[in-house]
Amino acid sequence: MLEMPLWKRFFILIVVGFGLFYAVPNLFYTQVEAHNDAVAEIDLTGVTTPETDANRALWPDILPSGLVNLGLDLRGGASILAEVQVADVHKQRIDGFWPDARDALKEVRDQVGTVRREKSAPDVLKITLSSPEGLAAGVEAVKALAQPVSSLTGAGSVDFEVTGAGAVITVVLSDAEKLATDSRTVQQSLEIIRRRVDEAGTREPTILRQGTDRILIEVPGLGSAQELKDIIGTTAKLTFNQVYSLASSADDPTGPGQTILPDASDEGVFYVIDETPVVSGEDLTDAQPDFDQNNRPAVNFRFGPSGARAFGDYTAAHIGEPFAIVLDDEVISAPTIQSHIAGGSGIITGNFSLEESTNLAVLLRAGALPAKMVFLEEKTVGPELGQDSIDAGKTAAVIAMLAVSAFIVASYGLFGVFAVLALAVNMGIIFGFLSMIGGTLTLPGIAGLVLTIGMAVDANVLIFERIREEIRVAKSPARAIELGFERALSAIVDANLTTLITAVVLFTLGSGPVRGFGVILGIGVISSVFTAVYVTRVIIMVWFNRARPTSIIV
Repeated sequence: MLEMPLWKRFFILIVVGFGLFYAVPNLFYTQVEAHNDAVAEIDLTGVTTPETDANRALWPDILPSGLVNLGLDLRGGASILAEVQVADVHKQRIDGFWPDARDALKEVRDQVGTVRREKSAPDVLKITLSSPEGLAAGVEAVKALAQPVSSLTGAGSVDFEVTGAGAVITVVLSDAEKLATDSRTVQQSLEIIRRRVDEAGTREPTILRQGTDRILIEVPGLGSAQELKDIIGTTAKLTFNQVYSLASSADDPTGPGQTILPDASDEGVFYVIDETPVVSGEDLTDAQPDFDQNNRPAVNFRFGPSGARAFGDYTAAHIGEPFAIVLDDEVISAPTIQSHIAGGSGIITGNFSLEESTNLAVLLRAGALPAKMVFLEEKTVGPELGQDSIDAGKTAAVIAMLAVSAFIVASYGLFGVFAVLALAVNMGIIFGFLSMIGGTLTLPGIAGLVLTIGMAVDANVLIFERIREEIRVAKSPARAIELGFERALSAIVDANLTTLITAVVLFTLGSGPVRGFGVILGIGVISSVFTAVYVTRVIIMVWFNRARPTSIIV
């Protein structure tokens, strides 16, 4: 009699049961996907329609509905390679430093006289002093504002370098701060793009950093690259700026620290505004689509504590003056401040459609991109091409399964049949686990799956050959089977551990398709060892205890 502890048998049955249970929805992919989309739409809008109810009924709610997501190369979709314009952030840092430098120089006004900002390169701040003899005092006052660089590579450096010559103080970002700023900018852009794409309801996007200032975005299921650009292409940089006057054109002269922006809805109207905003979209804590008093689409917003305080103080001090609401370098509204606006909330009006106000609210909630993006490459993979890849992958997997099954059955007879059953369970566990974690299957992932099928029987071969050796030395059938599994275990672990290490390296150091291959390979190795060592043993044990053979042929 072959025996196995009850707890171990119970554990094996639980793993196999859960794996197969969660793999089942993939057999009804279209119905389950329609069900999931309907549930997501109902949860998002809170409204049900006959169509969503019909789609929701395609799959029972009590059953698992997780699916193995199909990658861009299998499902079709859009892909964009974007470059982050990090130089924009350098200019923002310099512009943001000017008010602090001006306040610091006010404290030594008796030495430096009056100060004014001169026009210069975007990433350079030049401050002219009316009293050149106070240059040293002015440089020291501005230098005191510099802070240590907040990065490991910039340890010991400060963020701003301040120099003086004649009557001019020059401020630039240090090289260490530029590197740290560029890294933060790209990382922030990546996370904001991820939030925007996720909130737009797309399926399992791939968003990866490439190089120092580029981001690859792949979204399965989209019909064109333009749809993806509409989601991520808007900077959604919202600011609230002081208005100085109207201008007749964008080429009118301006004073230091001023800029001219067009009206978004009224062609030919331009505003002269302060370059430094009173508050920005970074201070927003929420934004929701709404309607104004005339029942026109608008966006309701709310500031955090610091933004609410700055907004309230400014509106209290500038009652009766216009106030520009600027979105992506266009004035979308310039209302006159009627009274002190306390509480940190307000409404953005303009010539919005309902869809535009909803999209704007999504963009503002996700946050503004810290810099503009230039799209270097864009492509669309049609669903027909993706379906061709799926069909080719299915054909390869079926051929591999049949070939391996024929080989193992021809070599080991009934025991080969047991190995084939374990191999089928192995495939179910792999898909069940991918469904539970929301994994994505790509074309390289299918290659990893086919490779797993070929590797899956290696452990069975080691076990069956070991059983043959034990039978040759006159061991009883039950004892030969026990020793075969026990003594083959170390060789199985050694053989698969190296492959698992390779899968981990591919996942850790690779990107995109390489990581997909590594994920499938790693899951496949672990599942293959489990099914070969434990599932096959349970199957053989059940057969042996029922048939009670006096001899076995392996």
